[in-house]
Amino acid sequence: MTVSSRLPDIGTSIFTVMSKMALDYGAINLSQGFPDFAIDAKLIQLVNKAMENNHNQYAPMPGLPLFKKKVADLIQSTFHRECDPEAEIVITAGATEGIFSTISALIKTGDEVIIFDPSYDSYNPVVRLSGGVPVHINLVPPDFSIPWDEVRAKITSRTKAIMVNTPHNPTSSILSDEDMKQLSALANEFDLLVISDEVYERIIFDGKVHNSVLNYPGLRARSVAIFSFGKTFHATGWKMGYTVASPELTTEIRRVHQFVTFSVNTPIQVALSEYLDTHSNIFALPKFFQARRDFFLEQIKGSSLQPMPCSGSYFQLMSYESISRESDRAMTERMTKEFKVACIPVSVFYQDQSDHKLLRFCFAKKEETLEKAGKILRGV
Repeated sequence: MTVSSRLPDIGTSIFTVMSKMALDYGAINLSQGFPDFAIDAKLIQLVNKAMENNHNQYAPMPGLPLFKKKVADLIQSTFHRECDPEAEIVITAGATEGIFSTISALIKTGDEVIIFDPSYDSYNPVVRLSGGVPVHINLVPPDFSIPWDEVRAKITSRTKAIMVNTPHNPTSSILSDEDMKQLSALANEFDLLVISDEVYERIIFDGKVHNSVLNYPGLRARSVAIFSFGKTFHATGWKMGYTVASPELTTEIRRVHQFVTFSVNTPIQVALSEYLDTHSNIFALPKFFQARRDFFLEQIKGSSLQPMPCSGSYFQLMSYESISRESDRAMTERMTKEFKVACIPVSVFYQDQSDHKLLRFCFAKKEETLEKAGKILRGV
């Protein structure tokens, strides 16, 4: 039988590749974005209690009503936006499924979708699987700002959507209020959908604020905001995300979601519903992760690696331009095999493979892990 691939140029995810390489060479894994510290024991107890109380069967397709209500309350307290839990929220199997279901539901054959590079690696393939046409625009280093004049120039009669990501993976930049106003103006002028990946919305530093599409009246009706409890509660393996959008957009997302996962892990929805009632530690996340960022930066003082600005997420970009002119892929491989610290080459996030001599390190780790990595990196 002959198989014709719909994604012939897509190989194994760089995150899988680097995590395996870290394991194979006994390297400290600062590549894949997951914490190596324990989650709250109370949350584990609540999951166990939910299972013991027989919450082990299918949840309703869009999510447990109580859990959606808690999410709506969270949206209200965070973004001061009233949200109808029955009409505007979908509980998804992580943010990646939220992205997949959103794009699959709303992008049709020939629709152009503007994507800013470096970009998370699922955006382009899902647009293509939906028959859409990705239109990539490179962010402008060193602050990785959006070139709004270029965005306007790239909009055509076929442009259907703009995808944004703030705080940004991998650059750790954030969208400003002015960025959001520019986005709102273009979206309304050209009648565009906005798909906003906001999975690191709680992880933002130095007194800055997260500007969500949910904060802007001109964007609310035409935007889908996508979030992840996995990032919020240090439990990435639970794959618990959600989308927030108008009833019209949510109806379409649910049409796809029901055939992707149908419903999402019931006991974890039950546990998080109770946990959100009694724990406000999500509002302490900026301080928690800023302390880890600052600790990591302190540990690498003396290294020839140069840290780039980091305003949000739990990733730190480092320039190795003063060390070597080799490609970032080659440098990543050498870092893992020779220095025993695994990281991610930033060029993999670019459609044109732009190589700015940057490496991405995850600092969502225990202090002892960061201390060990820092000791190695000071010698680079």
